[in-house]
Order: sequence, then C-alpha cells, then structure tokens
Amino acid sequence: QVQLVESGGGSVQAVGSLTLSCAASAVVYSPHYLMAWFRQAPGKVREGVAVIDRRPHAVYADSGKDRFSFWKDDAVQSLYLQMSSLKPEATATYFCATDPREYGLDLSPSRYRYWGQGTRVTVSP
Repeated sequence: QVQLVESGGGSVQAVGSLTLSCAASAVVYSPHYLMAWFRQAPGKVREGVAVIDRRPHAVYADSGKDRFSFWKDDAVQSLYLQMSSLKPEATATYFCATDPREYGLDLSPSRYRYWGQGTRVTVSP
C-alpha cells in the first residue's frame, strides 16, 4: 500500500515549536530514498522546506535554516520535522514526500513521486 501519513500539526503561537511526523509504508520508504518536507500556504505554490538523503544529510530551505531539524528513523520508517521559533508566515499545510532517487538534494515538488495528505500548521502572532 502506497502510504505516507503526516501528523503533529496544530495551532501554536509565534516563537513556539512543533514536531511533525510522517509514517511511511514499505512501498514508499527505503533507507536510500530521498525524503522531503514541503508546505503550501493558502493561495500559494507548494514550496520545499527540507530534504534528506541516505547518509543522512539534510538540506534546508532558507525559510527554516537554523530553526528546523529534519531526521529519519529507518527502523520505523518515519520522518520527523522539528520546527522552532515559528513565525506566522509558516502557516501552511505540511506534506512529506519520498522518491526512489538516491542523489540530488533538491526541493522541487515535481521530482517527488510519493506524497502524504498533509497536516495543517497554524502559527498565530
């Protein structure tokens, strides 16, 4: 079954923190896959937040550098995104995604094959 399920979204005040989780089925998860988090705010295009490869080495978009942390647990086939010092502009639906490519730490949504349904994050001023 092709499945990525995000959880952990919710409402938080600015400068607060949230940790998102993404549970993956075996079909869409392999330790050598590229994995990423994206977000989409109402009326805006989907944008990359962070990507991680097999090493694991994570790369972050400018929007989350030094405030976000992305890691994975291959033993339980799960991804995690810890977000700290959140700003209201982080309000969006957050998606996890995976792709069978091993290389190419890019944050282009079109490059990812498997997607979750998203979890909503709201950051109030």
